[in-house]
Amino acid sequence: MERVAPCPVCKKPVEPRGRNPSFPFCSDRCRRIDLGRWFGEEYRVPSTPADGEEHPPAPDDTPEQ
Repeated sequence: MERVAPCPVCKKPVEPRGRNPSFPFCSDRCRRIDLGRWFGEEYRVPSTPADGEEHPPAPDDTPEQ
């Protein structure tokens, strides 16, 4: 029996890689939604600043005047 994983966008069952060109998503639509979230900066990869680099302000920090 094959293990069926949920689509990371809509949570529907995802067909295995061999039968689904959009894997790990259930469809091309969900694949594009996920890509749009990356482009819209809804997802972020955490990182630490290199030596000598300053920490950038958090997105919800507003400069005090």
